[in-house]
Amino acid sequence: MKKDIFKIDKTVLNSRLIVGTGKYKSLIETAKAIKASGADMVTVAVRRVNIFDKKKPLLMDYVNPKKIKYLPNTAGCFSSLDALRTLRLAREIGGWKMVKLEILGDRKTLYPDMIETIKSTKTLVKEGFKVLVYCTDDPLHAKKLEDIGASAIMPLAAPIGSGLGIYNKLNISLIIKQSKIPVIIDAGLGTASDASIAMELGCQGVLVNSAIAQAKNPILMAEAFKNAVISGRQSFLSGRMKINNFGIATSPKDGLIS
Repeated sequence: MKKDIFKIDKTVLNSRLIVGTGKYKSLIETAKAIKASGADMVTVAVRRVNIFDKKKPLLMDYVNPKKIKYLPNTAGCFSSLDALRTLRLAREIGGWKMVKLEILGDRKTLYPDMIETIKSTKTLVKEGFKVLVYCTDDPLHAKKLEDIGASAIMPLAAPIGSGLGIYNKLNISLIIKQSKIPVIIDAGLGTASDASIAMELGCQGVLVNSAIAQAKNPILMAEAFKNAVISGRQSFLSGRMKINNFGIATSPKDGLIS
């Protein structure tokens, strides 16, 4: 059987679960949750998490960037200008070229502004960034992002932090079928079973923050997500049985005693 490799651009990851670093009670809890999740990539909000000021507690002191890959993101940005400035700063100070682009268009729903997102993706790709793009679950926008050079498509399952799970399985499935780059579910997952569903649909990975960080036991929930992603991927690769509208006996009919 061919080895199942998760690859974004030229970066190979052992885990298909990417974990966010926000909303935890402490950096100690953050580190413990990441370890329990088995993730080898974490997202870092450049504007919110301290990764530069050595006078304050640094994320690097708890999550070793030599062992865990950092994925700087633009959480909290509402314009292309802010997003570009943030990611250029991350590259200048930390040397990061693989980044997550997130440009919000509405403060209530936190839906992405796709006009600004597409414009920024074009610019970042031209500047040599490897861009993972947070986007709506619109297959047309997803295709546009792939065509202009995005390294991965990250459609939302539901609004950020809502915990609603995957609201539009059809659109996610359409995006997966048309894409030649990784599709990673981002935003809106609430519990581990949501991750399994995403993986069973054929997503190459999931990104989770709030569902782990805001659980009553974040460490245990991180482990639950780890197992859910693995089981969902295995289920997808196994190929599910055909769905039938009527019951079909599981026992053979041959040799029945009459």
